Amino acid sequence: MEVYMIIKFRNKPLPLQYLEALIPRLPQHFPKLADLKRDAAKRAKGYIGEKKVDYHLDLLADQYPILQDVNLQIGDKRAQFDTIVIGKHAIFLIEIKNVSDTITFDTVHRQLIRDNGEKEEGFRYPITQAETQRLLLLHWLRINKFEQIPVNYFIAISEPSTIIQVKGNQDAITDVVAHAEYIPHMLVNQDANMKGKKVIPARQIANQLLTDCQEFNIDLRNYYGIRKSDILPGIQCTECQWLGMKRIYGKWHCPKCKHLSTDAHNRALYDYFLLIKPWISNPECMTFLKLNSRHTAKRILQSANLTYHPGKRIWTQSRK
Repeated sequence: MEVYMIIKFRNKPLPLQYLEALIPRLPQHFPKLADLKRDAAKRAKGYIGEKKVDYHLDLLADQYPILQDVNLQIGDKRAQFDTIVIGKHAIFLIEIKNVSDTITFDTVHRQLIRDNGEKEEGFRYPITQAETQRLLLLHWLRINKFEQIPVNYFIAISEPSTIIQVKGNQDAITDVVAHAEYIPHMLVNQDANMKGKKVIPARQIANQLLTDCQEFNIDLRNYYGIRKSDILPGIQCTECQWLGMKRIYGKWHCPKCKHLSTDAHNRALYDYFLLIKPWISNPECMTFLKLNSRHTAKRILQSANLTYHPGKRIWTQSRK
């Protein structure tokens, strides 16, 4: 009997990593700083909600292949799938929603409404979103010669305290929408009810998804109009997060909280590769880390698990 596991794990999204690195390196008077902080908070909330759902879906890892955060280019369309679980008789898409308070699925007007007790707010209808994702995955399956594979979906509500209400067709919602902890049971039951139907080639499909999967990213720097000159250089304190540590006798000193660190430059180099460009030279390292010595810059680069390219005299991140 084949033993499955989580085949693709969820990493922190690159746009969120970018924002978390960028925001501390922008001047406080940067005109779009408030927008960037709201964007980061929204993306962080979504990521936390996804991880909460992952905790419950992990229970299925010994039965089915699970792929988290799958991004595919399907024809001229980009498709993002929160989680794909490949059952014995069908593929299941898990669309994750991290919404709080009271939410109402309006099946008549196909709208999601959230009520926090003070105001109502409308959102994109998750069922329509899941149905679109289903059509995209069916198209991908046909392209890859996986014929007649059923694709079903569930909407997982990550917050157990969220009150779920329905306006209209109650059964249509309760069959596919539930708090995260109930989704594994619903999935297993639905897959078991299909017993007798064709067993799908789960491993082959999972491997092809891994081959085609791309890492999701968007050009936030261009979207927010951020120039290279807007990004402040320096070393961020690993204790108080203040940007301005000083290199003294082989250690980084924080003038604000007096914290000492031997490796605070590692985070700064990570920021550089994320925010500036995927390679760095010795002079660029001196400028970004605010170093006066090229020998110190060279020693730091040599100890940072980077790859040196002597022809171009640059350093890049080492491939894992």
